[in-house]
Amino acid sequence: MTDMTIALELKNISKRYPGTLAVDQVNLTIKSGEVHAIIGENGAGKSTLMKIISGTFQDYSGQILLNDAEISLHSPAIAKTNGIAMIHQELCLAQPLSIAENLLAGRLPTRYGLLNRKAMYEEARQLLDIVGLDINPKQAISEISQHEAQLVEIAKALGAEPSILIMDEPTSSLSSEEVNRLFDIIRKLRKTGLTIIYISHHLPEILEIADRVTVMRDGQKVDTLHVKNTTSTKLVEMMLGQTISEISVERKQSPGEIRFQVDQCSRLGFFHDISFHIREGEILGLGGLAGAGRSEIARSLCGIDPLDAGTITLDNEEINTADMRSAMKAGLAYLSEDRKLEGLALQLTAQDNLVSAMQIKNSKFINNDNGREIFKESADQLAIYPPEPNRQIVQFSGGNQQKVLLAKWLATAPEVCILDKPTRGVDIGAKKVIHHAIAQLADQGKCILLISSDLPELVDLSDRIIVMRKGRIIRQMQKQELSEDAVLLAANGE
Repeated sequence: MTDMTIALELKNISKRYPGTLAVDQVNLTIKSGEVHAIIGENGAGKSTLMKIISGTFQDYSGQILLNDAEISLHSPAIAKTNGIAMIHQELCLAQPLSIAENLLAGRLPTRYGLLNRKAMYEEARQLLDIVGLDINPKQAISEISQHEAQLVEIAKALGAEPSILIMDEPTSSLSSEEVNRLFDIIRKLRKTGLTIIYISHHLPEILEIADRVTVMRDGQKVDTLHVKNTTSTKLVEMMLGQTISEISVERKQSPGEIRFQVDQCSRLGFFHDISFHIREGEILGLGGLAGAGRSEIARSLCGIDPLDAGTITLDNEEINTADMRSAMKAGLAYLSEDRKLEGLALQLTAQDNLVSAMQIKNSKFINNDNGREIFKESADQLAIYPPEPNRQIVQFSGGNQQKVLLAKWLATAPEVCILDKPTRGVDIGAKKVIHHAIAQLADQGKCILLISSDLPELVDLSDRIIVMRKGRIIRQMQKQELSEDAVLLAANGE
């Protein structure tokens, strides 16, 4: 590592939002050809720092040196011209357009002044091959899964042939199998000399794939360490400025009688003959590889997508889930896996987002005073920061956005909570808060369906786990059988 040249150097970089110093006098050196991880709690300043490097902000202070030459990165176009590409956690893909059109946006091949579709599809296939994605580039983005879209986003960034690639939570929607494939891609890219800045809350990933790691806290750099010289425990303590107890949560009661029943439910082409039940106060985990059909089941149970067959009952009464409003009125709540695309209205305030589902379920207006009180209770319960009800949700960190999204559904007082990757893209502190909230719901007798690609989370929280593969349930596992290895083997059909 010592013989590597410096690709990027930041000197005294600062960025202020109204009332908040998000990045405070940060000095950072990134070496050519290394995988350099940036970690910290939500709100620590990681994403703001990366947005500065990728040209999103014009109002930062300090110096940025690229290959020893000072440069002002005051627009994404300038950053791109200088070989800097960023893959955002919330994907920047045009849903109605084809994969090929997204991959080559801004540089579509032409012939005689017209779009050369043959060349477009050929180049798109070459980019998809780099990330090991075997899908038709003519498909629309809206027709592919979340994990496939994540790999398309990576392929799109690589198409610009960057010298520095910033990856913000690139594994947040990937299964263990897909993560391993991504790491293989990263190792190959590193061998070509590409510099990768890697942001993740998953410390085992950092220890496996990164060369060095920089820890941030409260907008400041704490330290930069060689990965081989540190541990997960040390990194957590540096992130938080204190030691933290284990994330495992204690449950006050055991599951009771069956409350929620799904019988022979199918959606053609997505899942088939799905039957399961959830007991009073039970957390039922839903495991499987990406593309197994887990999110598709969640969406159909909640009325977003139609069911072609099957019945759903709650407390021995069949319920109507023809649409989401009907499902909500019947007592169901659905926390979607993509908070920015489906879960939150980014330009509304935190308070308006939080009370929006209550208003839909109850069909009544909630005045500002009531809304403020509801927000205050949720902010106290889930440690939402800053506790400012009138702040736009887009101005909150990812972890606090996720807390608002959870609070939005808890405020509807649901009987059945369907949680799709509830801790996606959040730090260890926020994860602990969310885990305790889920356990508390179960202790209140609610039924929880937990979908997660985070195996430690799935195993730790669940009372039982059902495993899916290719749209079907292939195994049910009781608490005493649960382990990460057992769930992963089952998901792979073994």
